[in-house]
Amino acid sequence: MAHRDIVAIGASAGGLSALKRIVAGLPAGFDAAVLVVQHMRSDHNSTLPAILERAGPLPAGFAEDGRPAERGRIHIAPPNHHLLLQGETLRLNAGAWENGVRPSIDTLFRSVAACCGTRSIGVVLTGYLDDGSAGLRALSRCGAITVVQDPADAEYPDMPRNALEMTEADHVVALDALPGLLGRLVASPAGPARPVPPDIQLEAEIMAKGYEEAMTALDRLGARSVFTCPDCGGVMWELQDGDTLRYRCHLGHAYSAASFGNALSGEVVRAMETALRTLEERGRMLRRLGRQASQQGQSKTAKLWSERADAFAQQAETIRAALLQIQTAEGGRQA
Repeated sequence: MAHRDIVAIGASAGGLSALKRIVAGLPAGFDAAVLVVQHMRSDHNSTLPAILERAGPLPAGFAEDGRPAERGRIHIAPPNHHLLLQGETLRLNAGAWENGVRPSIDTLFRSVAACCGTRSIGVVLTGYLDDGSAGLRALSRCGAITVVQDPADAEYPDMPRNALEMTEADHVVALDALPGLLGRLVASPAGPARPVPPDIQLEAEIMAKGYEEAMTALDRLGARSVFTCPDCGGVMWELQDGDTLRYRCHLGHAYSAASFGNALSGEVVRAMETALRTLEERGRMLRRLGRQASQQGQSKTAKLWSERADAFAQQAETIRAALLQIQTAEGGRQA
């Protein structure tokens, strides 16, 4: 009987340190392919492969499209590309963002669930928000073993905590226990394959290659909502995933409820910043007009411009205070 030979790991904030500790504890010849998504800036020239290769005995590198997933090697999603697994083959694409990020943990996990099911192990580590939660649920539904870092042990507990709210994980452990646990799980029998639920298969296909009849497909997955996509302005479909709502547009942009709310908050902030800039520019122009009118002896006109400039300044201050309140509440956090 086949053993579990695919380990998919997702991490965000605090992930570098966590990944180094896990990799350091894995043995040479680890009998599984390790697939990693670590959130990073899209323009970031990442040295993560070199860092992980130095941290432990396993070779590490950015995943290459069309290459096989090799056992005993760490395959890392490169910046600005989703990492997917189709059969035994690694796939990369620069498709629509999911949960406001690319690469997305959910995208990787869902593809692994669809192709490898009971042969796979999914791991959610430290991070903000909830990328990985829906993907971990997909893995669980397909018979994979699900592992979540203990939130109390995580540098940033949001991602592990949200994953546990959506899925009853098979194992909740501290980082120091993870390498040994993964070694035991990889050595265990995979069990019989399970049929892939149609919704997981369909979403995996949408992210892997797009879908010619995406609107029809999404009508099968959920209901059209009143919301528009923060990325493209298209209609969002509301998908019921267990007790959790998710959102997806026909171009492939997808959000959990939490990340969707975060994206909408970002839209509000951008609109407020535009309004603030416009008010400040108008105020400066009015004060300039007021000075010119005063120099020309037009005292009434100068007073009018000055009063209007004061009104713009007051409105700008109101928006500036609101922006500060939003930024304080968000804590400047990024997924």
